[in-house]
Amino acid sequence: MIEDRPVKVGCCGFPTRQHEYLHEFGVVELQSTFYQLPQLDTAEHWRTQAPPRFEFCVKAWQIITHPATSPTWKHMSTANLPRRASRCGHLKPTRENLDAWERTLEICRILRTRVCLIQCPASYGFSKRNVENARRFFGQIDRGGMRIAWEPRGNWKEHQDVIKELCQRVDIIHAVDILRSKPAMDTDTCYFRLHGLGPREFNYRYRYSIEDLGRLKDAATACLARGAQEIYVLFNNMNMLEDARTLCSIMHTSGM
Repeated sequence: MIEDRPVKVGCCGFPTRQHEYLHEFGVVELQSTFYQLPQLDTAEHWRTQAPPRFEFCVKAWQIITHPATSPTWKHMSTANLPRRASRCGHLKPTRENLDAWERTLEICRILRTRVCLIQCPASYGFSKRNVENARRFFGQIDRGGMRIAWEPRGNWKEHQDVIKELCQRVDIIHAVDILRSKPAMDTDTCYFRLHGLGPREFNYRYRYSIEDLGRLKDAATACLARGAQEIYVLFNNMNMLEDARTLCSIMHTSGM
């Protein structure tokens, strides 16, 4: 059941039948848009089939973030491959990346997306060039009234001060796995993606315990106490459906 609550819990992708998910949860982060953008009429169908208040967060098209050498490019139709693939990815402020963003934005507008996730690969490591690319890319794109959540990976976690300065300058949200690290700065909107716990950066087979989910609730409560107005909590593990359901139950019991 969709309710107006400050903590919005859902999954990255549909882990069950779409029509069932749409009426059980209030938000989803679309993963298919990363691999291949849908046709406009397909996006319109998704919107009309969902309840009016249901939120589609969109994971931005990989052309913007991932270079042509990324194995994920094999999922794209050859008809959509750009002519100058070497100019794609890593947030380069190139015509190719900006065009890919415009096409992503078109889908977001149809879906009435409020937050678009831009997830960079570990190959997009911290460097002066990449900081400048991000500053220029984010600084010039049309956002259509959306918020942008940026999830840098790899060694960026060692440069929280740079992430904070960049987020402040170009007005973006630092997306994190809140059980692993804190965002570089507090924002009105928080965006948390849960990838599983363990020694590696991602552990998609991980099942969250009641204790883990209690810590997650406490982290959300702390963010609200610091001024956050809304918090997206999106599970990205194989047990995402059950973990999201359990967290919803915990939140409901706590009156959140």
